[in-house]
Amino acid sequence: MTAMIRYVLITPAHNEEAFIGETLRAVAAQTVLPVRWVVVNDASTDGTREIVERYAREHAFIHLINVERSSGRHFGNKVRAFNRGLEALRGVDYEYIGNLDADISFDAGYVASILSELERDPSLGIAGGMVQTRFRDGFRSQEVALDSVAGAVQMFRRACFEQVGGYMVLPHGGIDAAAEITARMHGWKTRTFDQYRVTEHRRTGSATDRPLAARVTEGRRQHSLGYSFPFFVARRIYRALEPPMILSSAAALFGFVASMLKRAPVALPKETVRFLRAEQRRKLARLVGIGSR
Repeated sequence: MTAMIRYVLITPAHNEEAFIGETLRAVAAQTVLPVRWVVVNDASTDGTREIVERYAREHAFIHLINVERSSGRHFGNKVRAFNRGLEALRGVDYEYIGNLDADISFDAGYVASILSELERDPSLGIAGGMVQTRFRDGFRSQEVALDSVAGAVQMFRRACFEQVGGYMVLPHGGIDAAAEITARMHGWKTRTFDQYRVTEHRRTGSATDRPLAARVTEGRRQHSLGYSFPFFVARRIYRALEPPMILSSAAALFGFVASMLKRAPVALPKETVRFLRAEQRRKLARLVGIGSR
């Protein structure tokens, strides 16, 4: 069944020579290949372009786009690079569209498995596997909530992607979270399937920030998405054992509270924030209910 499914991938890549080869090998080995995979070389100054060019010569479905801009990483750059890739897909017939980070790898049957889940449930709008992230002492599962999908591997049903409107440029990032919140608001299901594992070779945020700085940024990001303070605190308590242990949650809390005190704006529309906070209230209520039994 999956052999007939048409899907496309977009990969923004900025200075990814260390790991993009892993991603290229993983996609090229899939049992179900994409109709087109657009890799957007986003102003890389290392060997990213040459690595992708080598694979593109061997695989006709890989299309490389080179983008020139001022150097450095910024949350908006990924969205702009992704949208350049989206432009290159005009006129291409496909049913599913995936955002794939340039430091991800997975086994040969991964994409076929995710597509099978999407085919099985027409209400499933975004799907992906459980990400295992590199730490200094090895790999650890991110263990995200199963109604959330890591941005590194989000596979959208095309109808869902178009209804969501794609990715938004947000001041503190969180484009993947914004997309899935909006999808659920429109009635789509979003799901991580933890039986399908993928490997992230560089921890999210580590390309630009040290671990504690990355957690401060995370706190600011979640405030900008409209997270309620009680839910944020509960989430940080749950994740307090993440390295560097309690300091990680303290740093995230600092970022969130600093944004609150500065009355930093929330980036998402009011109706989206209302939906998100209603979801979070239900989750907290279930948590309290479990704890009281």
